[in-house]
Amino acid sequence: MAPTGSDWGRIAVPSAGRRFRAVAGRMSGIALAVALVIAGALAAAGRPAGAQSRSDEISVGTGTAGSLTVVSSIDLVEMGELLEHWRARYPDIKLTYRHKNSLYVYSDVVECNDTRPCPDIAWSSAMDLQIKLVNDGYAARHESPATAMLPPWAVWRNEAFGVTAEPIVLVYNKMRVPPEDVPRTHADFIRLLREKGAAYRGKVAAYDPERSGTGFLFWNSDVRITADTWQLVRAMGRTGPKLYSFAHTMLDRVSDGDQLFAYNTISSYARARAREEPAIGVVAFEDYTLVMTRIALIPKQAPHPEQAHLFLDFLLSREGQEDLARRAFGTVRLDMPPPAEAGADPARLRPIHVGPELLAYQDQSRRRIFFRAWRKALEGE
Repeated sequence: MAPTGSDWGRIAVPSAGRRFRAVAGRMSGIALAVALVIAGALAAAGRPAGAQSRSDEISVGTGTAGSLTVVSSIDLVEMGELLEHWRARYPDIKLTYRHKNSLYVYSDVVECNDTRPCPDIAWSSAMDLQIKLVNDGYAARHESPATAMLPPWAVWRNEAFGVTAEPIVLVYNKMRVPPEDVPRTHADFIRLLREKGAAYRGKVAAYDPERSGTGFLFWNSDVRITADTWQLVRAMGRTGPKLYSFAHTMLDRVSDGDQLFAYNTISSYARARAREEPAIGVVAFEDYTLVMTRIALIPKQAPHPEQAHLFLDFLLSREGQEDLARRAFGTVRLDMPPPAEAGADPARLRPIHVGPELLAYQDQSRRRIFFRAWRKALEGE
């Protein structure tokens, strides 16, 4: 079932340590400070589950002209350059950036009170949870000149804003996978797993949709594009795949050769690792390529709304988008080039829309139906 059309033109600590060593030598200023914060995290041991320490945050700016707090699911080490440019533009505003799991980003907005201040910006890759915040009335409206430069799929009600454009790719081990086995389409991958399943038994990694919200989002998006996705799940199931909750764990396994393929990996992470690790190869499928975005919003109870609006405008500005693009996050602006994975044909990109359709992923009856179908397909039924 071939997809048609495009929306684009119309509109784990060990992983942290590996990334720190790879990028610290190329950093300066605040970017290096962020890397050192990550290094401090590596030395921490015995931290209670869910605890947030100083190793999870960094602050920039003097605070003489106000302050704001950003909670985000994006790693600190990825944010150095963007924070440097923010400080250069607004040196007197103190910005505290806190890295948290996407579930904590959500709960920080929902559960804020007099003793637990609300963040000023909530920025997360859990697209469905961010849209739920908007739908449930937690997000403030943001009017921005930058909105005119955003595709319709990246904005909902002027309350939720897709800030990045990150294709979802296949990662493989270049040292262990023969060139003729590298698939170029989803159909190629299905064929490879069917015909050479024995050779790749136990060597295929993927998100576990039952343990990973990101994995659930990606697998459901695949199914919405084509029912042939279930053929892929069946073919994968015959190889005894290894299922994970975190992209960086999958990348570690492929780099080490424990697994040889990782399906539906976020390109920003994969490209960053591929630049430093010769074993990592990346393929954007030519039939279609999903594109996710990290959604930012301003909570209605944000204690510093004026500074929050400034920061969201900065994220959507050309300067902010260029910073993110240099970290391989990709830009959503229509006046800037689409992600590199688009190649000469951006029509193959399939953005996951920022909007109410994401609420379907929170419907418990639909989730149960999907999980039943997933388990049956994985078992070959």
